[in-house]
Amino acid sequence: MHKLNSKSCYVNAKKINEECGCFGIYNVENAASMTYFGLHALQHRGQQACGIASSDNSNILCIKNQGLLTEVFNATVIDKLIGSNAVGHVRYATQSENIIENVQPLMCRAHQGEFAVVHNGQIVNSQELRFELEQNGSIFQSTSDSEIISHLIQKAEGKMIDKIKAAANMLQGAFAFIIMTKDCMYGIRDNNGLRPLSVGKIGEGYCVTSETCAFDIVNAKFLFDVMPGEIIKITPDGVEHVQYTTNTQHKMCAMEYIYFARPDSDIDQINVHTARRNSGRILARNDEVVADIVIGVPDSSLSAAQGYSEMSKLPYELGLIKNRYVGRTFIQPTQKQRENGVRMKLSAVSSIVKNKKIVMVDDSIVRGTTSKRIVQLLKDAGASEVHVRIASSPLISPCFYGVDTSTYDELISARLNVDELCEFIGADSLKFLEVDEMFEGNYTNNLCVACFNEVYPTQLYSLGKILKK
Repeated sequence: MHKLNSKSCYVNAKKINEECGCFGIYNVENAASMTYFGLHALQHRGQQACGIASSDNSNILCIKNQGLLTEVFNATVIDKLIGSNAVGHVRYATQSENIIENVQPLMCRAHQGEFAVVHNGQIVNSQELRFELEQNGSIFQSTSDSEIISHLIQKAEGKMIDKIKAAANMLQGAFAFIIMTKDCMYGIRDNNGLRPLSVGKIGEGYCVTSETCAFDIVNAKFLFDVMPGEIIKITPDGVEHVQYTTNTQHKMCAMEYIYFARPDSDIDQINVHTARRNSGRILARNDEVVADIVIGVPDSSLSAAQGYSEMSKLPYELGLIKNRYVGRTFIQPTQKQRENGVRMKLSAVSSIVKNKKIVMVDDSIVRGTTSKRIVQLLKDAGASEVHVRIASSPLISPCFYGVDTSTYDELISARLNVDELCEFIGADSLKFLEVDEMFEGNYTNNLCVACFNEVYPTQLYSLGKILKK
């Protein structure tokens, strides 16, 4: 385990990292159409760009663009993607990275054969690998660390499985990626198990996905999770398991349970809704606050709010309603929209919250500005008291593995203690889960909680140096 040597070492965290969704389907009729539906189930993991590549066992065709699935694809477009194999991707990125060259799937076309790659995660030694590859003649078309995977595979020797093994062993950090050749499909998971990847059965074929919620929409049956340090190869003969390294650990990103995953997904065979509800129960276990009702901040906090209500015996109410039609117009708002952002996305139900002492459950506090505006929103609607309860620990350090937390300066809990933060957001009281309670709440000790305790499961690289204590 590794800690940053000081709070000034955050070169890799200048940009907000990405969190994406991957889906692949093999040996299924109308594979591109099925991939479209699978990606719909993963749309929450990325709303800025998307793409699908399909194979008819002879050629690979790829269509991708910026925008939501419904903006990029329609029946006419999908009909062009023929074949029984396909991979797809939904992407979230910073504005500076939101360029068409970074949209996935990434295509590699070479004399040895062509393949498509989709990737979820963040490669922490990407700068070092990119520099070495460029020194040896590689030319990059994108700024995405995902393209590094293609170059490493292309430069390695041997059969495709050997090339993937060689590439995977050079990567440090968090990655789950799917590779589709003309007639095979591969799923690869990092040796730390930081990012989820699951395999399901659909008729005579298979599908691979970042979250199990995608299985339901395509009527697939869950088979297994890809293990840390494992490659699965899917061919007409079935599934082959290959371990590319024995240096493994199980460190699933805690934010998958807290925020990213859909509540109907199972991450490492633990249901997300159940884990969130249990975390809410633990949050209420020794809480002596006097209140009238419990409300959750939609959507990822509703399960935790339900659990808090069950344990505290306080009524659970819908005190906040999410506006489902804000859409992508809010991704790049004007300054006036930023100021009124919470009111665009959330409405307080004044008839429920007026003159009430409220326990407001949320999943996390990053910069604190949103929490402050929600508290004010509730008080403007007549709430007499707002007691904020967070179903995770304070975020005190940036993530280098693909979670949307940026620098120390922007993480308010890195600068303020709980009492100071409570005063900043205008709450009547504030309470977080302890890190040990997060393990208990999520039913596992196999979690990466680096953004909560600064203990990183991998080495951290920056401009050719390893950052370590």
